[in-house]
This record gives sequence, C-alpha cells and structure tokens, in this order.
Amino acid sequence: MSMIDKVVAAVTPPESEQARREARVKARTAASPGDWLGMVLDHHLQIEAGFESVKAATTAAARAAALKSLAVVLTGHSNAEESVLYPALAGAADEKGQATLAYAQQAGAKMNMGLLENIPPMSKDFLDKLEHIRGAVAHHVYEEEGKWFLELKEKVPSAEQLKLSKRYQEEFSRYVGETPEVAVSSKTARG
Repeated sequence: MSMIDKVVAAVTPPESEQARREARVKARTAASPGDWLGMVLDHHLQIEAGFESVKAATTAAARAAALKSLAVVLTGHSNAEESVLYPALAGAADEKGQATLAYAQQAGAKMNMGLLENIPPMSKDFLDKLEHIRGAVAHHVYEEEGKWFLELKEKVPSAEQLKLSKRYQEEFSRYVGETPEVAVSSKTARG
C-alpha cells in the first residue's frame, strides 16, 4: 500500500458493516426485477464473492484463476457503469461531482488490480493489496447503493430507466458475456 493510500485510509475510516447492510436493503427495495439497479446489485454480490474466492484459494494457480474471474466481472461491471450510469448521474441527475468521483474510484481499482497481478499470489503482500482493493471497492459500492444510484433512480423518468437497463446489460455483456464465471455464494447473497 502506498503512502498516499495509507493516509487516505487513515482519514476516511470505512463505514460499518451495519451501514453497508442498510444501504443494500434500501437499494434492493428501490430496484425492480431486471432493471439496471437490480443488475448492479447482483454484480456487487458477484464481486464480493469473487474477492472471497481469491482470498480463500489455497494454491497459486487457484488464486490466479480466481483473480482472473474477479477481474472479468469487476471490469465488465465498472465499464457498464462508466458507459451508462455515470453519464446519466452527471446529466439527468445533475450530479457531476459524484459521477467524477465514481470514475476516479473505479480507475484506482482497475490500476490496483493490474498491479496485483504482478505480486506473488501466495504472499502476504498479495493479500494486503487484495484487502486494500476490496476495502476501496466496498466503500465505492456503499456510496452507489446508499446514495448515488438511489438519486439516479429517483430523478430519471421511467422511460429513461428502461433505456438505462437495456444499455447497462449490453455494456456488461459486451465485456463479460452472458454469464459471468464468478458465482454468488449463498452466504453473500443473503447480505
């Protein structure tokens, strides 16, 4: 973890697990079956399960394979948000600052995932970096589920919501394909 990462982590303590659960419940309540928000929430669960799979892997080969699966879902998800949802957040919801922050957070996660590939997978450094990325992603997810995407859902008219759902699915599928390899565990799905 870089010195800047350490300073940022020290001055921005993570939200509690309780706060994260409450945000997710609120977001799930706002989502409709098959809409963009429901897809986002499902992808968040897949990403969380992916981090757990990487951490739980017991061999270098298994950890590398789990990391690759996580990276595919994480990148496909972030590409879809960046192409569809953040522009809508900046435009229709008039939240340019939030959209800009969201882009920056995801760029940081992508860069750190790339750096993680060059660390021996069974090392402590790898697990430390993985945890740093997981924490940053968890905070980003909390901001989306707790505020940003609820505002987008509230401020964008119904007809536009349908367009967002279709476009989000297209962009995710373009990178990931129809079915991501990371499975949601039953424990994570209850979260």
